[in-house]
Amino acid sequence: MKRLLFVFPYLLVGLACGSETASSPPADRAHATPSASSPVQAPVVKTEPVPPVAAKIKHTETLHGQERSDDYFWLRKKDSPEVLGYLAAENAYTRAMMGSTEGLQEQLYKEMLARVKETDLSVPVKRGDYLYYSRTEAGKQYAIYCRKKATGDAAETVLLDLNEIGKTEKYVGVGFFEVSDDGNQIAYGLDTTGFRQFVLHVKDLKTGKEWSEHMPRVDSVAWAKDNKTILYVTEDATTKRGNQLHRHVLGQDAAKDDLVFEEKDERFALEVRRSRSKEWIFISSESKTTTEARIVPAAKPKSAPVVLAPREQGHEYYVDHGGGLFYIRTNSGGRNFRLVTAKVNDPARAKWKEVIPHREDVMLEDVHVFADHYVLHERQDASPVIRIVHTDAAHAGQAERVDMPERVYSIREEPNPEFASKLYRYGYESFTTPQSVFDYDVATREKKLLKRTEVLGGYDASQYESERLYATARDGTKVPISLLHKKEWKPDGTHPMLLDAYGSYGYPYPLRFNSNRFSLVDRGVVMAVAHIRGGGDLGKKWHDQGRMMAKMNTFTDFIDSAEFLMKEGWVNKSRLAIQGGSAGGLLMGAVTNMRPDLFKAVIAHVPFVDVINTMLDESLPLTVGEFEEWGNPKIKEQYDYMMTYSPYDNVAPKDYPTILVRTSYNDSQVMYWEPAKYVAKLRATSTGKNPLLFKINMDPAGHGGQSGRYDKLRDAAFDYAFLLGQLR
Repeated sequence: MKRLLFVFPYLLVGLACGSETASSPPADRAHATPSASSPVQAPVVKTEPVPPVAAKIKHTETLHGQERSDDYFWLRKKDSPEVLGYLAAENAYTRAMMGSTEGLQEQLYKEMLARVKETDLSVPVKRGDYLYYSRTEAGKQYAIYCRKKATGDAAETVLLDLNEIGKTEKYVGVGFFEVSDDGNQIAYGLDTTGFRQFVLHVKDLKTGKEWSEHMPRVDSVAWAKDNKTILYVTEDATTKRGNQLHRHVLGQDAAKDDLVFEEKDERFALEVRRSRSKEWIFISSESKTTTEARIVPAAKPKSAPVVLAPREQGHEYYVDHGGGLFYIRTNSGGRNFRLVTAKVNDPARAKWKEVIPHREDVMLEDVHVFADHYVLHERQDASPVIRIVHTDAAHAGQAERVDMPERVYSIREEPNPEFASKLYRYGYESFTTPQSVFDYDVATREKKLLKRTEVLGGYDASQYESERLYATARDGTKVPISLLHKKEWKPDGTHPMLLDAYGSYGYPYPLRFNSNRFSLVDRGVVMAVAHIRGGGDLGKKWHDQGRMMAKMNTFTDFIDSAEFLMKEGWVNKSRLAIQGGSAGGLLMGAVTNMRPDLFKAVIAHVPFVDVINTMLDESLPLTVGEFEEWGNPKIKEQYDYMMTYSPYDNVAPKDYPTILVRTSYNDSQVMYWEPAKYVAKLRATSTGKNPLLFKINMDPAGHGGQSGRYDKLRDAAFDYAFLLGQLR
């Protein structure tokens, strides 16, 4: 788990709509009045709303001989009347400030909803004797997971209807969904709080009833071949680190489950999964820089896990299986990874055989192994690539690249559970091409479009254009930028722009289709994404150049990209808005501190802004595991560097742009108090008069906001109304 906003697991793919943002607070808390003892001055509404001002309560800490003052430390007291009063006052102020946009919000919501095919069906996926799919129904917030027999005119069986759960729960999230080999059981993870702590449920599909055992805090599961044994990983209740692997037999008292393995190094988290070949169960221990894999035969789930290659600091490797070989993606020999194989009966690292060498200009992102071929997901020049390599006797070693129709696009693996399949299913989309699902025939090299998400309301892709530009950073590095705009527009300096970026954890920014965007583009806004260092758009070196003691490159790349776009005329210099979430919210805070004059408006979703205090608190989720991404402030050299950019610590008396900060009270990745403290300090420190709005979702919601698809559309409408008000 990482401090990220846009990366979510693909399950049985349903209809996605809306942006991943926080939702509205409940009326009772939003209208709460702080008590007389509350350390907050409630807003007094006369001719215009007056912002709340959080009390300053002295709190100091000393580290490396330096005293740091944190006047808003008290906001960490979750559920205290004082904190609830302050948050309610902020929500009330934001509601009052945005009151004049309610008509526009409703207009935006209706036009975004009008593009969505509310009743829809995902492409069915064959698993054994069944076709699995999800569907949505108009007026219902959540997907319905279903299956039917793969042959004949079979009736549908509903496996899981999230809308039924949503009748009693305000948040519904599914973390995993695994079917047993015989197709008679499903194991799924359910979160009803937004805190990303999933309860393991098992449902008997023959009877339609759930088994009685419900295991809490489960991150991942894998079925054994016997269809009754489950290996599952639980997370630490406090730090949320997956640290224990258990073995459970259906019908057995969960309290008696065997503890198979415990990962005691707090830098590492566990994950368990089944190979597509169904022969092996893989248990991976992963830190930000090092991995270690253990293997268990799926037919012998009581076997002790065997280490494939002992952990070695800095060595990352990931394993798959096909035939008598393990296929191992390893960074030994180069940061961008290479592919080696090992014999199942003798997998010693000294005997690994290279099949795909390391390449300086190509990142090997993933490998998917099938019975007579394997699929490489690569990245070159900031674009994803799919290559098929044949392993059958007649075509062994032959390879081909799957052609893509556009320059700026995103691809992903769709579910491909059948090991012997001759078809490889992948998803394709771009700024202008809706989500599309293809089957690629590895024998004929033909691809077939199975579905393209329908965009209602007369959407015409030919009216829009996406393109790739390159800014030159201050150190000479070329930084890719992706644009979306109306086709006839020219860089004449007249248009407003929304510039987005992430730039952390080595993740490439996914250039996905989102029909909501056209509510901005059709109103004259250019959409842009800066593929800055710290992300993975140009491989692991791109990540290395924007992490740890090189993190400042992330922020200067963004600023240099913004200035390039202004210089080239793609944006009016007084009408540039920026947006980022989670680690991208850190980016927003850092660049706004560095160049507040450059931006007209800022949206920061669940922003990771209190870097020093959070990374000093090892009891918080994620902290220890992320020392290798951000640094450990207990080490003076790293502390000094982190202090140069930590947004909360660098707020200063400056004229800040208009800012909207959004978060969720129950976020488990960036605790609510980070943005709350940041807003309080900004409000007390800024020398300008631009509005600062803070919207916190007090209902059950998480790092990606609320779970309902209509709620997400409401939130997108809120954000867009805010932006349009600033960019007019």
